[in-house]
Amino acid sequence: MTIKVVLADDQALVRAGFRVLLDAAPDLEVVGEAADGHDAVRLARETMADVVLMDIRMPGMDGLAATREITSDEAMAGVRVLVLTTFEIDEYVFAALRAGASGFLGKSVEAGELQEAIRVVARGEALLSPSATRGLITRFLAGHGASVEDMPADLAVLTEREREVMILVACGRTNDEIADLLGISRMTAKTHVNRAMTKLKAHDRAQLVIIAYETGLIRPRPTDRPDTAHTGDPAHAYHDRRGSEPSL
Repeated sequence: MTIKVVLADDQALVRAGFRVLLDAAPDLEVVGEAADGHDAVRLARETMADVVLMDIRMPGMDGLAATREITSDEAMAGVRVLVLTTFEIDEYVFAALRAGASGFLGKSVEAGELQEAIRVVARGEALLSPSATRGLITRFLAGHGASVEDMPADLAVLTEREREVMILVACGRTNDEIADLLGISRMTAKTHVNRAMTKLKAHDRAQLVIIAYETGLIRPRPTDRPDTAHTGDPAHAYHDRRGSEPSL
């Protein structure tokens, strides 16, 4: 199955470089190029792309607004957004994840890593670079404080098992790993994840991670420094809001 990709970046040379990298993979196809957010949204809708590689800083409609428009449109529910960034400003990347982006990559990414990242995001199986994503969230919340007033729903809507699965998603676990850890089938694990996303109105697993942090369901240990909290085994680096280790 060929994965359809839209490239959104205001620099033609950057788009050309990424096109070369993607054209080298037989299962990836660039179906459109956009120089601003408006074109990115239009092409995502017209081509029903599987993945949009989205630059954040673009003229007119920027990547954040474009991501929100794509992920809030039910007609494009199958379109995933992968943010391209220089990691200069965490707030922009964090905002993109909250807006529904499935993950992020640096623009200096290697060809093989980029290709595999697109495949991962297209499958919707797991967060891209979960340790980097957790590190970003940890740094951002450490500097700004966790705010829950903008959250879409209360965690009370989740069952105990759904909250447990959500903790493991926030720890970067895949559906297969969640199934093994909880002694359930992969399909059951996937069902719990999907139900949690539906109840919390999360477009993607990335939003589940952010909700888990912002609601205090999971947080760094008090002894962890923001710049190192994402390292090591996530099962030991984080604990739930009751102060105990996640049930692994």
